[in-house]
Amino acid sequence: MKKKDTKILLVDDEPDILEIVGYNLSSEGYSVITAKNGIQAIEKTKKHKPHLIILDVMMPEMDGIEACEEIRKIPEMSNVLITFLTARGEDYSQVAGFDAGADDYITKPIKPKVLVSKVKALLRRLKDDDANPQIVSVGELTIDREEYKIIKNGEDIILPRKEFELLALLTSRPGKVFKREEILDKVWGSEVIVGGRTIDVHIRKLRKKIGDQYFQTIKGVGYKYTQ
Repeated sequence: MKKKDTKILLVDDEPDILEIVGYNLSSEGYSVITAKNGIQAIEKTKKHKPHLIILDVMMPEMDGIEACEEIRKIPEMSNVLITFLTARGEDYSQVAGFDAGADDYITKPIKPKVLVSKVKALLRRLKDDDANPQIVSVGELTIDREEYKIIKNGEDIILPRKEFELLALLTSRPGKVFKREEILDKVWGSEVIVGGRTIDVHIRKLRKKIGDQYFQTIKGVGYKYTQ
């Protein structure tokens, strides 16, 4: 996918952020769409179908976390890349963001060049997914990496991107104990800094959607998928 075909939705209530960040992303060749609040973000997501959404948390009318949850409910947008851009660096707000379905979390202030680098790292995940389409069956689950879809007993289960990638990793070798460090590296990447509770949040959501019996916690080590 060429840069000019890559659509990025930038959402922030601060005009300076929209101007500075938008300019730097546009200068890199990306197609940038802007919105000033969560309501506009949802409307423009439906209209433009962006590949990446950079979403501020603290905004009027509708905050970023609520907007993220609503965007994830849009069928064709359930796996769009979403990263939060916010001045709030507390651990609880990061957990709330990942719980809402975010892929990444960037804390302001951030230098434009650093943000552009993070954007490039995020977008590389789309290329990696396109290069390795596959359908894998594990027990009663069918994992379709091309459509980011899970089929269990004939029923489709749509998961947010990070939940899907975590499930795909664990089911790639059922019975293997994946250490927390390995999970963070393979699912979130070494360039992304996330809170220590991030994996636990995603495992909890997978247990509710797929079944508690499939995910075993190995205390002090990590997790494994059992059939």
